[in-house]
Amino acid sequence: MKQCAVLIINGRDEQTTLAEEFERRGFRAVETRQWPEDDDVQGHEVVILVLRHVNTMCMLAARLRAKRGFGQRVLIAVSPTIPDSGALRDGLVSGFDDVLAESCGARILLARVLQRLRARPQYRCLLPDRKRPAA
Repeated sequence: MKQCAVLIINGRDEQTTLAEEFERRGFRAVETRQWPEDDDVQGHEVVILVLRHVNTMCMLAARLRAKRGFGQRVLIAVSPTIPDSGALRDGLVSGFDDVLAESCGARILLARVLQRLRARPQYRCLLPDRKRPAA
């Protein structure tokens, strides 16, 4: 079985630590600032979009979901601010599986990704163990 892969599309100027966090927990993770080609997306089960502005969320989700072969990949937005109920609803309706505030942290993001991947058995990839030894 192959290792689960996460593509992080960073729309901000600064680098995030998300790729390192996912790799530490057993994923293959790549962070890019470039809009991905169709083939790049198809090699990943999870796509995380780090937003610069919440108001561009709907358009970006629609563009990603429209990519050839995107299918039912997990698509999560990370917002710079806590999204209000309207922004959250708009994000979910436009195609995101989840919308989280950056302040939630990598642990909650990872939990949401695992929850979504376990609900999609068609992505036969190796998931990290549910129980991790205490550090």
